[in-house]
Amino acid sequence: MMDDDSKDVETAIMGPYQEKSKAFPSLKNKTPRVLKAFLSLDTRVYYGLALLTLLYMFYVGSLTSPIIVFIFVLCTGCMIFTAYLAQWVLAKDEGPLEMSEISDAIRDGAEGFFRTQYGAISKMAVVLAFVIFSIYLFRKTTPEQEAAGLEKSTVASITVLSFLLGALCSGIAGYVGMWVSVRANVRVSSAARRSAREALQVALRAGGFSALIVVGMTVLGVAVLFCSFYVYLNVDAPGSVRITELPLLLVGYGFGASFVALFAQLGGGIYTKAADVGADLVGKVEQGIPEDDPRNPAVIADLVGDNVGDCAARGADLFESIAAEVISAMILGGSMAKRCKLEDASGFILFPLVVHSFDLVVSAIGIASIKSTRDPSSKSVVEDPMVILQKGYSITLGLAVLAFTGSTRWLLYTEQAPSAWIHFALCGLVGIITAYSFVWISQYYTDYKYEPVRTLALASTSGHGTNIIAGVGLGLEATAMPVLVISVSILSAYWLGRTSGLQDNQGLPTGGLFGTAVATMGMLSTAGYVLTMDMFGPIADNAGGIVEMRNQPESVREITDLLDAVGNTTKATTKGFAIGSAALASFLLFSAYMDEVSSFSGSLFTEVDIAIPEVFVGGLLGSMLIFLFSAWACTAVGRTAQEVVNEVRRQFAERPGIMTYQVKPDYARCVSIVASASLREMIKPGALAVISPIVLGIVFRIIGSYTDQPLLGAKAVAGMLMFATVSGILMALFFNTAGGAWDNAKKYIESGALGGKGSDAHKAAVTGDTVGDPFKDTAGPSLHVLIKMLATITLVMAPLFLES
Repeated sequence: MMDDDSKDVETAIMGPYQEKSKAFPSLKNKTPRVLKAFLSLDTRVYYGLALLTLLYMFYVGSLTSPIIVFIFVLCTGCMIFTAYLAQWVLAKDEGPLEMSEISDAIRDGAEGFFRTQYGAISKMAVVLAFVIFSIYLFRKTTPEQEAAGLEKSTVASITVLSFLLGALCSGIAGYVGMWVSVRANVRVSSAARRSAREALQVALRAGGFSALIVVGMTVLGVAVLFCSFYVYLNVDAPGSVRITELPLLLVGYGFGASFVALFAQLGGGIYTKAADVGADLVGKVEQGIPEDDPRNPAVIADLVGDNVGDCAARGADLFESIAAEVISAMILGGSMAKRCKLEDASGFILFPLVVHSFDLVVSAIGIASIKSTRDPSSKSVVEDPMVILQKGYSITLGLAVLAFTGSTRWLLYTEQAPSAWIHFALCGLVGIITAYSFVWISQYYTDYKYEPVRTLALASTSGHGTNIIAGVGLGLEATAMPVLVISVSILSAYWLGRTSGLQDNQGLPTGGLFGTAVATMGMLSTAGYVLTMDMFGPIADNAGGIVEMRNQPESVREITDLLDAVGNTTKATTKGFAIGSAALASFLLFSAYMDEVSSFSGSLFTEVDIAIPEVFVGGLLGSMLIFLFSAWACTAVGRTAQEVVNEVRRQFAERPGIMTYQVKPDYARCVSIVASASLREMIKPGALAVISPIVLGIVFRIIGSYTDQPLLGAKAVAGMLMFATVSGILMALFFNTAGGAWDNAKKYIESGALGGKGSDAHKAAVTGDTVGDPFKDTAGPSLHVLIKMLATITLVMAPLFLES
């Protein structure tokens, strides 16, 4: 029997089956009472709360630093611009009634799942917050914290507050990504009936709204925490905390963001790919119906999955990426300023926040540069959407170089080393070049305009097996160039920083690690526009689904197909960008971890010796963690997809009228299957990631206490971090590239090449795309979050790994 949710959703889908009702009413009733009360408030109350928040921000900012006030001004201006983007997108028409009805069903399904998923995540976060508070009540404190009179209870409260705020902001970032996508999809479908350029602009601006909100919330969250703690702790007053120590108190924020992002990415990824695999295997391969055909019982679940997996999860992913990078760079900047005994360390500490404030500005200009009218200089009959998007990216990159150079001169100039800012500006340029390189490499290996994907498509003509072999080979090969780029970037930035002229009190050069931090900031200095291109993908995909389900003219479907194919490429490039930034950020977090261990233990901890057996074992376990986590993520998709496949087959067998439009499919049953399964399946791999480093550190700390090795626990965890990071980077590169290439090889054949839709080559390509789905949208993106969460959790839990 169907449950009540299934019955309600069943009547939400219109089209050839004329029935009306509301979708997911029972899920809506599960909204928490506190949230219901908040949402029922008068609009003037919201404006009043926003004004009070703004006044508080500028008040504590003025008590902290003029730099913070400048950051708040830029962020506030960009938030106003995002409100304009939202108003502009929502003012667009939704097209015929039948299209908006499909959009409503997708929105209800996505929002219902989001509430359920984040309700489960929030409960786990609260439990973990109590655990962190209990640990911090009994943990060691640094000598600097003891000298400043900071009690353990104060540090525990600050860390828990940071953790909960990071988790909350990460959840909001995910919700914003989903909120705009489920409202923009039908507007893109409607715009595609008029012109391709207008449809592209609507999708891009909708993605831009989400991206700028995500980046802006990251900057504002860290900045508000920083200046609030600055004022509360009376920083830099005699006998109180020094400003160089303050960033260490923010590590809970990064952990909270990573914790939520990991479970959001896992749950959303399992949902979207299980529905996609089930829909493709039975619909396309067995029944021979087109993608997003209304006769496919899993089509609504597939379209809902685009929003909860690609939009909500990616928003949380990029949020925690930037948060982790900002906090680690602030820690390293403060540490370097303390060693160099700089008179004013605020510039080096707040530099990451300024860079990302400018990121908001340059990304907003890049988004606004894409117009709805055709470029008169274009000679081609059909404009390539990728070329248009790249023009906006080029504008953003150029402005980012200018803003970054100006920021280094303003904040990183010091009399002790007058030329240091030039070295750091070059470090930022290295990061920007790295970002561009990753975008280009990802596009080369995943866009069907280039040889790798066309070769993969050609392999499909000889069967399913050769398609799989070619795809695996392509993914493995595609790890080489990114690793070379990362290696050159880290070494270049390190040596530029090391030769900057900054020295510690013993005359030793000390800017190397901060140079790599600046390169990471350079790479992420265009994160707003890159995330915009990522959000563009699932919005275009959803728009194509709505057009297909409502049997719009072929010319409209051609436009949405073209945007969808470009969206696949932009999603792949963003994943490449994300793993590149994750690699650099993880290197920073690893360095910050060693700095923190040194502070707590009072012993210098600058090297990790893998010749120590316990450290080598920790490294092996770290690599194993990556493979086991990936296996559990992929098998979770497989198990859930099997349920979907069986359900879709059952419906086609028991309801033959579905194929002739005489009987309506039970869409809701598939939605119910993937929703419940994804929530269940996300727990095991997520728990593995959270618990493993803690258990490893505690076990080896106990062994170290019996073998007179007080730092053994911390060293073993460092080995785990090092090996897990390297293995995770390579594995994520393989997953992301192979999955994206398989997807676009299928798109290339569907465009009419090698026999087109329905051919044997197309069926083989669908098989490859099915294999690649959990690679590129579940395991791969989850690994981005995992390698950073391992670093942030060890930062938070470091005192547990040291002898009392």
